[in-house]
Amino acid sequence: MKFSHIFNKVLAGVLLSLGCTKMHAQQDPQYTHYMYNTININPAYAGSRGALSIFGLHRTQWVGLEGAPRTNSFSINTPLRNSKLGLGVSFVNDRLGVTEENTISVDLSYTIDLNRQGSKLSFGVKGSANMLNVEYSRLKQSTPGDPLLAVDIDNQFSPNIGAGIYWHNGKSYAGLSVPNFLENKRFDNGSIYSSMNQRMNFYLMGGHVFELNPTLKFKPAALLKVTEGAPLQADVTVNFLIHDKLTLGAAYRWDAAWSGLIGYQITDGLFIGYSYDAETTKLGRYNNGSHEVFMRFELFNRYSRVNSPRFY
Repeated sequence: MKFSHIFNKVLAGVLLSLGCTKMHAQQDPQYTHYMYNTININPAYAGSRGALSIFGLHRTQWVGLEGAPRTNSFSINTPLRNSKLGLGVSFVNDRLGVTEENTISVDLSYTIDLNRQGSKLSFGVKGSANMLNVEYSRLKQSTPGDPLLAVDIDNQFSPNIGAGIYWHNGKSYAGLSVPNFLENKRFDNGSIYSSMNQRMNFYLMGGHVFELNPTLKFKPAALLKVTEGAPLQADVTVNFLIHDKLTLGAAYRWDAAWSGLIGYQITDGLFIGYSYDAETTKLGRYNNGSHEVFMRFELFNRYSRVNSPRFY
């Protein structure tokens, strides 16, 4: 039996169980390039780059496995002129099997200058709207006619709020955030059965840039993610920046995957990147890895323009 058939049965079983058991955790999408996609998990990042920053990312996970996750992310953030405020808007489309979620978020940050060396501390709030779709009708049901799967979920709406803090200077950064405070119930079919609860995801991240010589910089970075009812997720990444243009790196997601990363600064304002994840779990036997591509485009004004692109 093909593993994709097994995966579909497991997925169907999970969705079936959502109507009659209580799920204790729902995790946000994961990103290998989290250091460039910070706005999705920490609203305090909005405007921190001192430019109008436009970011787009596509992630295809577990290639070759039917129903595997696919994520598209798009965001815009900018500092507001003549103020300490930053504003961001983001959109995330996340698909897994017969489920699809679309989330629109608005981020607002306020930044405090800590010292003359350029250290800044930002506080941010996030407001989001999530639309959930589940096409039960696409499932191969072991018991046709199950009333719990008789009606698809169509654009089920749930709002949420989040917050974060973000500290950075020219060479270092650190952040702590909770993108979603509200523990919304999902897959609620109005029956007496319990439904899946959305749990808070806590993120702690940080990184530092070491200048090894005038043409080579080294940046280690890490992201810790804690969700009630789910294992701790830890990402550790090392990147090298060569001649302020070419980025080469590797990453390890604890007990899950190894990754290779590459990026290129085409112009001061345009940066593109790619990563490949190789699964270290048994699931790796049945898929061809995960791919992630992104592009960041920035418009600098004459006051915020930098001589060499910031490395995060």
